[in-house]
Amino acid sequence: MAKRNVIWTRTADIQFVGVLEYWVNRNKSTIYSKKLVKLVSERTKQIAEQPLIFKLTDFNDTRVASLGNLSIYFKFNDQEIIITAFWDNRQNPKKLLKILENKK
Repeated sequence: MAKRNVIWTRTADIQFVGVLEYWVNRNKSTIYSKKLVKLVSERTKQIAEQPLIFKLTDFNDTRVASLGNLSIYFKFNDQEIIITAFWDNRQNPKKLLKILENKK
């Protein structure tokens, strides 16, 4: 199978940057954020290679890849993976619901 391109939506990108900034400000260091970037990069490669191993959600062909307290929500086809949300699971789930409903 051909390699899929990974595309981040603007919403997902803003969420990811927000999480990274939160941890830089909280820890007064970039060490954890750098580890998080590496972890997310590895997981997105895994998603691109085997998207069907991740759990299907109730939202219009959206799947979720868990990273402990973080989740990557995505859709895919033969050519690309579209990251629709990057979510810290400790946030209000109603906020996530609004985001995913808008990505139909």
